[in-house]
Amino acid sequence: MSASAIFVLDLKGKVLICRNYKGDVDMAEIDHFMPLLMQHEEEGLLCPVISHGNVHFMWIKHSNLYLVATTNKNSNASLVYSFIYKLVEVFTEYFKELEEESIQDNFVVVYELLDELMDFGFPQTTDSKILQEYITQEGAKLEVAKSKVPTTVTNAVSWRSEGIKYKKNEVFIDVIESINVLVNANGSVMSSDIVGSIKLKTMLSGMPELRLGLNDRVLFALTGRDKGKTVVMEDVKFHQCVRLSRFESDRTISFIPPDGESELMSYRINTHVKPLIWIESVIEKFSHSRVEIMVKAKGQFKKQSVANNVEVKVPVPSDADSPKFKTSTGYAKYLPEKNLVVWTIKSFPGGKEFLMRAHFGLPSVENDEMEGKPPITVKFEIPYFTVSGIQVRYMKIIEKSGYQALPWVRYITQSGDYQLRTNV
Repeated sequence: MSASAIFVLDLKGKVLICRNYKGDVDMAEIDHFMPLLMQHEEEGLLCPVISHGNVHFMWIKHSNLYLVATTNKNSNASLVYSFIYKLVEVFTEYFKELEEESIQDNFVVVYELLDELMDFGFPQTTDSKILQEYITQEGAKLEVAKSKVPTTVTNAVSWRSEGIKYKKNEVFIDVIESINVLVNANGSVMSSDIVGSIKLKTMLSGMPELRLGLNDRVLFALTGRDKGKTVVMEDVKFHQCVRLSRFESDRTISFIPPDGESELMSYRINTHVKPLIWIESVIEKFSHSRVEIMVKAKGQFKKQSVANNVEVKVPVPSDADSPKFKTSTGYAKYLPEKNLVVWTIKSFPGGKEFLMRAHFGLPSVENDEMEGKPPITVKFEIPYFTVSGIQVRYMKIIEKSGYQALPWVRYITQSGDYQLRTNV
């Protein structure tokens, strides 16, 4: 079972717009949502699902809005939440910013979208590109469009329109991997994993069939075979265009792609990752006088690779002042509103070491408030490189007109949640 009704509320709990899909929950029940939310917040028991009698509210907060789904059945909560987040995505595609003002300025379009996105509580057409073909923000077009529903909605291939034409046929493939690392104060890696995604930008005419082959080392948990090898991808998620039966039989990713930009698949590798940029820090605090910080950054990746736009964020005491910096490369900047020193290095070659020293004054009166120990965080991007070793072996493009198309592949590794704890 899915949602009975969808509500969009302002921060005070006033209903801006709503849509009743099933009629089995009294629409006045939403009046109980805000008092219950505030009560739970005061008690420190905030929960994604709030219940009142036999009615359940599933909610998220976005900007200055609450999006709430109601149900009185044992609904699939993950389906409802996926739909609410998709709702935010579609509204953002239409209105650029999703906030109270954009809902009030576009009531007619919002109602149209709520009608098309869900039917009797079940998600229907949720692809914003397809919706934009027949739900437009110009009132005149809206009336005309009602008479003819695009064939894509009723097609087997609902994510792609027919009759697309390009002068130059190309497909761009981006393999992007984010590294999540947590290192404790002793220098031991406590947790690490890789979150990857393969993104496409397709500019292809007609209805092409694409086949993407990844290197043999990449083994997906879906196949259930060859578990002896080292790289195992978990939480693999595909775009709806991928033929799963073909993938399960011979690991070929076969699909008719959406036009323009889309995420073909995402995956996670739960493995021990050596931190690509290693940070050593010495923070000496002399009470009532000063703080001395020394940070050494070392690139632990191939010498031929270069990390771009590296940012090392070092926490400092909230009462620090009079900053002085010395860096072997790049520049350091103090952000007093965030209690951080940000050391920026535009280009960081593999195997190199760089040093940053900082000196701060401390007031003579001790700050009584106990401060936590925030970690050092690192942000970076390394092009032409993947940590997992994933590679695109081939991309075949088959279309009945027989045109030649160019596939382009780009690899990027970037920092995700990348933290190194300190002693001070």
